[in-house]
Amino acid sequence: MSDSFLPFTRPSIDEETIAAVAEVLRSGWLTTGPKAKEFEAALSAHCGGRPVRVFNSGTITMETALRLAGIGSDETAGDEVITTPLSWVATASVVLNVGARPVFVDIDPVTRNIDLDRVEAAITPRTRAIIPVDLAGLPVDRDRLYAIAQRHKLRVVEDAAQAFGASWRGQAIGSSGDFVSFSFHPNKNITTGEGGALVLPADVDPTLCERLRLQGVRRIGEDGMDVDMLGGKSNLTDIAAAIGLGQLKHLEEFTARRRDLARRYFERFDRSLDCELPPEDFENSNWHMFQVLLPSDCNRGHFIAAMRERGIGIGVHYPAMHLFTLYRKLGYQHGDFPQAERVGASTVTLPLFPAMADSDVDRVCEVIREVITSR
Repeated sequence: MSDSFLPFTRPSIDEETIAAVAEVLRSGWLTTGPKAKEFEAALSAHCGGRPVRVFNSGTITMETALRLAGIGSDETAGDEVITTPLSWVATASVVLNVGARPVFVDIDPVTRNIDLDRVEAAITPRTRAIIPVDLAGLPVDRDRLYAIAQRHKLRVVEDAAQAFGASWRGQAIGSSGDFVSFSFHPNKNITTGEGGALVLPADVDPTLCERLRLQGVRRIGEDGMDVDMLGGKSNLTDIAAAIGLGQLKHLEEFTARRRDLARRYFERFDRSLDCELPPEDFENSNWHMFQVLLPSDCNRGHFIAAMRERGIGIGVHYPAMHLFTLYRKLGYQHGDFPQAERVGASTVTLPLFPAMADSDVDRVCEVIREVITSR
């Protein structure tokens, strides 16, 4: 791998999983069926027996959670949902999609997750929920998060898209809490090609979730059908579920390898370069990404291009979303969330995936040193 282009991520799909997909294709049952049910059961076991339903993306899982919680259902209520400006744009877009308003809170400069010290100041009588994001796989402090939510009677939709395989105080993310949303996009720690899962709280009927997932349809007997609610089309195929089942078998192995690679980054990274490294959390984080903040005088575009010329792919995760045109139209502007803006403008995602060799990390660190010192 060291002699070829090194992407910032790449899924690891074994031959057994490829064979399982071929078996599904031969079965004639391609859409949601027995494999999706099997995948849901396996995910439920991972999440401590909680009900889990699978979807065709990790975005629609969050939107479905908001709908199940009744958020945005009354257009005159002006529901608000608190979240972070430093995430993939879907985190806030789902709030708009259900007719509510995203209310951003700046990030903690160390964890780069939502700053829980600032959350309560953003709560108003219209606040209905909080969507925290476990950026790069580092979990938000669940104890403090739920203490705030309970104090103000708010729902929580955990955007744990990047946190599958992570934990909080020894408990797997997803095994406790309110709604928990996972993503299985190809750049995640396990993948279904495209897909996601929603872990449901005890007060939500899983069949209602299933109806939102498939056109609001309710089956009656052998031949009856009714639709009394508006649903969508977001079910996961058995093809994708077969990939997920194969991936799930390797979760512990993948997580252990990611942690080893992250440790090597900390060991080999030149600390004199004035870069800001992520928190060294090897207890809770699944090390979905290894993100570094470049020095203030280092042009990120030039850095990415120089790394690519040397055969190394670099990601950008994420620009501060309140600066996007869509959210500026809501009144947000530059300077509103200085920590998110600083991190969003200088962060780069380094290669990190299980198939990498230790020598790949060494190569990345050496090329970074060359590029930054020669700028």
